[in-house]
Amino acid sequence: MPARIRAGRRQDGAALQEIERWAGERFRAVGLDRVADDEPLSLALLGRYADIGRCWVAVDSDDQPVGYAIVDVVDGAAHIEQISVRPDLQGSGIGRALIDRVRAWAAANGCSAITLSTFADVEWNGPLYAHLGFAAIPEGDIGPELRALRAAEARHGLDPARRVCMRIDLEP
Repeated sequence: MPARIRAGRRQDGAALQEIERWAGERFRAVGLDRVADDEPLSLALLGRYADIGRCWVAVDSDDQPVGYAIVDVVDGAAHIEQISVRPDLQGSGIGRALIDRVRAWAAANGCSAITLSTFADVEWNGPLYAHLGFAAIPEGDIGPELRALRAAEARHGLDPARRVCMRIDLEP
């Protein structure tokens, strides 16, 4: 399915929450029920990302959301805070199209890289991002803001031993 990517809108929030819940269910198969049970971002927060132009939505031919990405700026890089695709459409290039849109935004906004944090050992996480060109950031090279995000993840119950920070540099 060729994905059309558009800017997120405040009214997309409920659909994005549903996509996040569906996508999260996959984590049960790898023993990460806590991740599957985690609540998606609030409608207010999703709306704020849309308002500031840091939310992109992949839509079907009826303009219904099928995936989304939201971005923060962390240590000067565009940081993918969340990216999710409807499970029945995963593997169809939608995630790659969303990352390409993030890449365009990052380049236009002076970011030299895109970062994210993910599970190192979950096949549709770390290995997938590596396939897309992301590389693990050596522990000593993780910036202070990204390090703080990792600490927040640990406080939220995510095992730091299973998490990895990844980065893809953008061409100047």
